[in-house]
Amino acid sequence: MIRQTSIFAGTALAIALAGLLPAELQAAGDPQSGKEKAQVCEACHGATGESVDPSYPNLAGQHESYLVKALSDYRSGARDNAIMKGFAGSLSNQDIEDLAAWYANQDGLKDLSIK
Repeated sequence: MIRQTSIFAGTALAIALAGLLPAELQAAGDPQSGKEKAQVCEACHGATGESVDPSYPNLAGQHESYLVKALSDYRSGARDNAIMKGFAGSLSNQDIEDLAAWYANQDGLKDLSIK
């Protein structure tokens, strides 16, 4: 009985603490959903996040947490880019998580050497 009570208490504590996390840290991105949402991004960032033009960054293989932060900052205006603000402005937190999961799951960032 004591063991069940301690397991229940630990589970309850974990759930309570998870509720204190910001929404960005609670959500889990769905790469497949992100792939569908990324169609509008393809014009500049390519079908899988490998940019079609060197003036646009490659997103393929980028760290998921970085992509979440960047898109959130474009949406809020903390990161200033008129084009990206327009695209990110209508994204929900889940949209951002899904897009980040999609691009993070692509091959990329293999050659990190400075040329």
